[in-house]
Amino acid sequence: MKTKELNEVDPFVAMKSLREALAGVGIVLPSLGVDPGSPALRLVELGRVRADVAVRLAEALRRGAER
Repeated sequence: MKTKELNEVDPFVAMKSLREALAGVGIVLPSLGVDPGSPALRLVELGRVRADVAVRLAEALRRGAER
């Protein structure tokens, strides 16, 4: 998915895209969802994660940044 302007991005599509990308590196964010309290802002709620999941997420981001 290419980067789009705020008003062009469906938060449900964004959430699904993020969920699939995270799954591709073995990371699950159980609370990942669309924030129903602010539909105009189109927020994706990342939720809480255990410390080990946060470390794995940080490592995956660093590996991606190094490419």
